[in-house]
Amino acid sequence: MPDEVRTLAERSLAGDQAAMFALVDRFQGQVFGLCYRMLSHRQDAEDTAQDTFSRALRSLANWDRDRPFLPWLLAIAGNRCRTFLAQRRQRPPVSPLVEHLPDREHLVEPANNLAEELELALGQLRNEYRQAFLLFHQHELSYAEIASALDCPLGTVKTWVHRARQEIIEILKKRGALAEAPHALRRI
Repeated sequence: MPDEVRTLAERSLAGDQAAMFALVDRFQGQVFGLCYRMLSHRQDAEDTAQDTFSRALRSLANWDRDRPFLPWLLAIAGNRCRTFLAQRRQRPPVSPLVEHLPDREHLVEPANNLAEELELALGQLRNEYRQAFLLFHQHELSYAEIASALDCPLGTVKTWVHRARQEIIEILKKRGALAEAPHALRRI
């Protein structure tokens, strides 16, 4: 696969649109999945995934061919998500009704299953923790690949993944989700 990705990248750099579409097609599920898990909104995730591919294709010449493509691409996606989240925080509320809705973390109604509870817990993590956690557990990247993708020390990545796990467990305990399936958390 790495040789095929390199070939598609070289063809894309030469302006081959079919190769560009092939790159997008190959990685769109993984990029969208990361964006959706970080942003928790389908339309925002679709827009950010599209922005990720646009930036990646424009920056393809900067990709180090000696390193795997996917961590580089997911780093771009994570950066785009963090930028989007920062911009979202700066926007004023859409209407006064929005101000009266409870924050996600203050929801008292339990979700229907552990997957929904986990999704709620992920939404409450710091962006760095969430991104490292998702890259490790969902995309199955190594700590070294995550460190390279996020441009941070290996120890920092290990700390972020560990803290994400701990915070998720605490959130699930507070919401009463651990009684539902404590054995499932051993896989986290």
